[in-house]
Amino acid sequence: MQFSEILGQEHIKSHLTKSADLGRIPHAQLFIGPEGSGTLPMAIAYAQYLICGNQNSENSSSNAACNLKFEKTSHPDLHFVYPTVSTEGVKTKPKSTDFIAEWRRFLELNIYGSLFDWYQILDVKNKQGLIRVEDAQETLKLLALKSFEGGYKVMIIWMADKLNIEASNKLLKLLEEPTDKTVFILISESEEDIIQTIRSRCQVLHFNGLPEKVIADALISNEGIDAKTALKTAHQAQGNYNKALQLLQPDSESTFFEKWFVDWVRAAFRAKGNAAAIQDLIQWSEQIAGLGRETQKKFLHFCIDMFRQALLLNYQTPSLVYIEPQVEKFKLENFAPFVNGNNINDIFKELSDAMYHIERNGNAKIILTDLSIKLTRLIHKK
Repeated sequence: MQFSEILGQEHIKSHLTKSADLGRIPHAQLFIGPEGSGTLPMAIAYAQYLICGNQNSENSSSNAACNLKFEKTSHPDLHFVYPTVSTEGVKTKPKSTDFIAEWRRFLELNIYGSLFDWYQILDVKNKQGLIRVEDAQETLKLLALKSFEGGYKVMIIWMADKLNIEASNKLLKLLEEPTDKTVFILISESEEDIIQTIRSRCQVLHFNGLPEKVIADALISNEGIDAKTALKTAHQAQGNYNKALQLLQPDSESTFFEKWFVDWVRAAFRAKGNAAAIQDLIQWSEQIAGLGRETQKKFLHFCIDMFRQALLLNYQTPSLVYIEPQVEKFKLENFAPFVNGNNINDIFKELSDAMYHIERNGNAKIILTDLSIKLTRLIHKK
């Protein structure tokens, strides 16, 4: 992955290349950016720039062999740490090196992919990924070795907010006393989720979502779609290139999420003053509870977006509305009047609380049933 292949983020490319050319290379950097903004490809491109000596030219004959190793994500001086779970093949103490084949497949499929996409490759089911102390111990061993090229060694820690306490403490020692020519790049979507002691030892770079034009141009050139569809998809993607790619798929997750959302709010409408309709909400809760926890959390995030879009439509700001539901006989314009200033804060709070309890391994069926009954009351609040 080279800087020339990365979508947008020109100011960050310029900062990284200029600082590297001047020899001002921080031993630890923290890339913060939303999903699909390009934090991971930028980290890999930066690592390639340092390790392959691409300062003079990214494609000169002198660094061709090194660049080829990066194309296959197999350079011995480039290391990765990412969230993992126990599986049939790795039953206890899973660590990143146990899943390097799956990781390379993930990068090959879509380097802009999300944590949820990675979990689907791992088939996490009802588990939640973590970066454990075994990863930190493996990092110590890897970085103690001499570099293959005789230059920099780069450790990319993807989704660093998934570090558990033991791993964070061990990593902190590495950040406090880095070995010579060792560079850490931590990646996260939320700066607040990184513990302060680690955050304070990193130079932080913030990534913005990608402009619509950048996404549209990439869809036209990479996916071969027409300009009109590309612009519409880019608008709906809201700066997330990964989401734009998913929206092009006819069986994307958003299609299922929309149906589940519409079934839910319709059942909530019917349930007011109708005890029999409560059974529909219970059946809905059982259906969603049968999904993995990561899918449940992502669906609840989608619900927050839907309520937010309805609120914007209700308050006469259609230019900010980007979701266009495809479910038969459901129109956001008809739903919008039921989402207003009197109930939106409570709806957001209940959805956020549900995500919090699901993340902490609460009983999903009970959590979602409770949420559904509360929605029945809130959605009729005048």
